[in-house]
Amino acid sequence: KHSSYNMETQKNFSLKNHNTFGIEASAAEYISIDSIEQLKDVLAKNVGRELFILGGGSNMLLTKDIDALVLHINLRGIETISETENCAIVRSQSGEKWHDFVLYTIEKDLGGLENMSLIPGNVGTTPIQNIGAYGTEIKDTFVSCNAMNIATQEIKTFYNEECEFGYRESIFKNKIKGQYIITSVDFKLSRGEHKINTSYGDITAELAKNNIVQPKISDVSKAVIAIRQSKLPNPKDLGNSGSFFKNPIVSKEIFDKVQAKFPDIRHFPVTDTEVKVPAGWLIEQAGFKGKRFGNAGIHVNQALVLVNYGGATGAEILKLSQEIQQEVFAKFGIWIEAEVNII
Repeated sequence: KHSSYNMETQKNFSLKNHNTFGIEASAAEYISIDSIEQLKDVLAKNVGRELFILGGGSNMLLTKDIDALVLHINLRGIETISETENCAIVRSQSGEKWHDFVLYTIEKDLGGLENMSLIPGNVGTTPIQNIGAYGTEIKDTFVSCNAMNIATQEIKTFYNEECEFGYRESIFKNKIKGQYIITSVDFKLSRGEHKINTSYGDITAELAKNNIVQPKISDVSKAVIAIRQSKLPNPKDLGNSGSFFKNPIVSKEIFDKVQAKFPDIRHFPVTDTEVKVPAGWLIEQAGFKGKRFGNAGIHVNQALVLVNYGGATGAEILKLSQEIQQEVFAKFGIWIEAEVNII
């Protein structure tokens, strides 16, 4: 592969099919990386150059062309590292599609990831923002990940506690942002006896609808897929990046003031002093759900999701997201932050 290295660099490469918003933007240079050796080689040859690391393209909004060398991480492969009677440690290379990996674990009757079915993106980016859904987060099953130091090309293993996981948060998003490329992730999954988590009303309702009383992990996965498909547009049909905003966590004092004005505000206690408010509810109350502004809009079934009706620029979607933030703040005094990386 190394001898043909220069052949693999593509100039002015369109990223339209590599971001789930389906936005037209180009990369000054683009290389698809499909082995650790190739990754080492490319990094060693491009020390000090501006790099842009691309995974599944599901958590970003491109507002401009990328004037850098884009490394598209396509490392593939799934293997069981070790197993006992009750659990197995499964390693996925970072370029595997997350949902395909979840389906693989369910097929092998390995539990722990089923509540996170159908989340877009690749395995390698899941620890960066500690993705989660329906009461489960990456940190619950994450053992460690291997990551290559961009400057030195050395591989380091980061164990769970070193990753400083929080709500949509990790060390990879702040302290060491831009210093490593995650190459593989290890998960500890249950065998035989699974802890099924159906505490979310949506899941309970979906299972009841199908008369499932004792759900298996595959039943939970199917329920989550059905719920997600009913709420979220498929990026192939309608460009989107899933939830555009994080659910804000506010202090009890601020929350009490807002609740006094809006008694039916939806909320979940996080700690004794903090409350999480669903951003989707705030956006809907501010009147944006289902609205369309040119080629950009807010999804009709889920106010958290911004969509590209075709031909929207990143700048248009960004402008709409900022209007939503300002309008929500004006109405509730709560600032909602983007969950999507704005580039």
